[in-house]
Amino acid sequence: MPDFPLRKITLLTEEILHDGGPAPASPRRRAAILATCGNPFAGRHVAELQPAMEDLKPLGLMMTDRLIAALGGREGIDGYGKGALVGSAGEAEHGALWHVPGGYAMRERLGESRAIVPSAMKVAPMGGMLDVPLGHINAAYVRSHFDAVTVSVPDGPKPDEIVFVLAMSVGPRVHSRMGGLEVWQVKGEDGLR
Repeated sequence: MPDFPLRKITLLTEEILHDGGPAPASPRRRAAILATCGNPFAGRHVAELQPAMEDLKPLGLMMTDRLIAALGGREGIDGYGKGALVGSAGEAEHGALWHVPGGYAMRERLGESRAIVPSAMKVAPMGGMLDVPLGHINAAYVRSHFDAVTVSVPDGPKPDEIVFVLAMSVGPRVHSRMGGLEVWQVKGEDGLR
């Protein structure tokens, strides 16, 4: 059983009150939570990584609960994404460990959410930045929710660490006007439309 010792949690929240043009009726809210953890696979090649996903599930649930609380509760959350920054002694595949524990935790806690959870990961130096993609929770084709949250940890990831990230949003981009599938048109049957 690999150990991912948690060094720190970083929570970022924002309300977008204006983005040119008239002020929106309500602000767009986005939040991200980052867990800076030790990487038990740093500095060596391990052929079989998938069992470690199970070890990360409690972390995914804890982070999801804290992220939902930071956004004031489940009501209105309609966008999500995930990502990982892997320290230089690791490999991108170590960040891919987050697909199941991060994505499934958000889906479990958010209830009905059929769309794939967008994801990004990379090997990065300390202070490296990651653009975590966001998409609508029930329909991947809702253009108004295509977005990203840029995150970083000034003192991480250290070479032997991974920063696991979850992000959520409430509402579309301010002044979204690129057409495509609108939220009110979502059928929520297949995760696409």
